[in-house]
Amino acid sequence: MKKNQEKLSRWYFGGTASAGAACFTHPLDLIKVHLQTQQEGKLSIIGMTTNIIKKQGILALYAGLSASLLRQGTYSTTRFGMYEVLKQNTRSDTFTSKIAIAALAGGAGGIVGTPADMINVRMQNDIKLPVEKRRNYKHAIDGLIRVFREEGPRRLFSGATTATTRAIFMTIGQLSFYDQVKILMLGTPYFNDNAVTHFLASLTAGAIATTLTQPLDVLKTRSMNAKPGEFKHLGEIILYTAKLGPLGFFKGYIPAFVRLAPHTILLFLILEQLRLNFGFLPPE
Repeated sequence: MKKNQEKLSRWYFGGTASAGAACFTHPLDLIKVHLQTQQEGKLSIIGMTTNIIKKQGILALYAGLSASLLRQGTYSTTRFGMYEVLKQNTRSDTFTSKIAIAALAGGAGGIVGTPADMINVRMQNDIKLPVEKRRNYKHAIDGLIRVFREEGPRRLFSGATTATTRAIFMTIGQLSFYDQVKILMLGTPYFNDNAVTHFLASLTAGAIATTLTQPLDVLKTRSMNAKPGEFKHLGEIILYTAKLGPLGFFKGYIPAFVRLAPHTILLFLILEQLRLNFGFLPPE
């Protein structure tokens, strides 16, 4: 067991685990997007879910799954890969250094993952638009090609500023805090490197990540879902959202946590199993 505890993750484990978790949590992510993009805020999470199933069928909850998987393949593979490689090759193992590494990795992941993230938001939000206004992307790649042709390459990075900033805080909340909470737990006589510890550490990390990123997530979602020319800059989106009051920046917080908590838990449970069974021992 000692050898298993010393094993390290390979750079691509995070992206693989994230994609696996997304297959289970995608409906929750879709509901979150719908709640964030309704300005009136009349429907609750239960009401929104019921409304989607009633009008579109239960499979509508998986609208945009291909974009979600593409996003994890770009965004999560980049941030987890960079975090693992830098963490394993740095001399410092302090919490501060892990936060710095997570911020750098998250920023890179946010930039790389923005195009897929935008398509993901649009495909999830498409089913609530009138039929004549739907974009009807066949799949994620079709969405990327159509945006490139119809709106220009720059549009693929719409919302990149908020997406990247959000990714920085998300990666800090998930990765660095997960590592730190896990270390603190393993430093007591009550926990071992097992699923119970992984579950509790990931649940804590999910709660922290949700709180840090929700305002940015709302702004990012509105920016990506906006029509060309609807907002001139980020400031207009902030003012538009502020009309709802301070809580407007936390629209969809409950479904965001309900989605992010199980996603984070599944992600790290899968990641830890990959590490324990397919990881590698550090060089002597």
